[in-house]
Amino acid sequence: MNILMIEDNQSVCEMMEMFFMKEEWKATFIQDGKEGLDAFLNDSGKWDLVILDLNLPSLDGMQICREMRKVSKIIPIIMLTAKDSESDQVIGLEIGADDYVTKPFSPLTLIARIKALYRRADLIRDEADKLADKAYEIETKYLKMDKRTRQAILYDKPIESLTPKEFELLYTLAKSPRQVFSREQLLTIVWDYEYFGDERTVDAHIKKLRQKIDKTGPQVVQTVWGVGYKYDDSGISS
Repeated sequence: MNILMIEDNQSVCEMMEMFFMKEEWKATFIQDGKEGLDAFLNDSGKWDLVILDLNLPSLDGMQICREMRKVSKIIPIIMLTAKDSESDQVIGLEIGADDYVTKPFSPLTLIARIKALYRRADLIRDEADKLADKAYEIETKYLKMDKRTRQAILYDKPIESLTPKEFELLYTLAKSPRQVFSREQLLTIVWDYEYFGDERTVDAHIKKLRQKIDKTGPQVVQTVWGVGYKYDDSGISS
């Protein structure tokens, strides 16, 4: 794995360098926001995963993440933040980060998140290759989804600007209509880690997903109070 870590704290970089070496991963550490973005843009295909601090000199993490997502919709991005602020985390997820880790953090926790995201990205690519001959992996009365193009069409209208995790959430729910998934199950399936997740991550993504679905027609992602979420269009008339 080849990791780009944009982090201005030298001690954090040195600490993570030791852990990356133990995993036999390559890593490039850049401590300036603009320099980090330039390194990514100069050869975006070089990187397997990006770790991005929120507060950086010259260009902050939010701006960098936004620019990276214009180039690649699928590269895993983990955002680091020194603030235990839900608003910062939600904004980061909204603009395309796949996960966030709040400082101070355990290096082993970050390593686990990296492995989970990278493994998930590999599975997505493999599944897309296997299904290359099919027009849509999910095709119901109202919804069509294609993992190769990351396209989701609901009520004959595209659901615009879905982030990778929003797409995966909808795909997971729609693949098993009316089945209720708990937040823990969705963390395991979509984020691919069982013990390091924060349930607020699921809620934040569901909220943004629903806002985008609302623009196409009746809501199909339903809350089952005290349990979790499900895809259900059974009550929708043509």
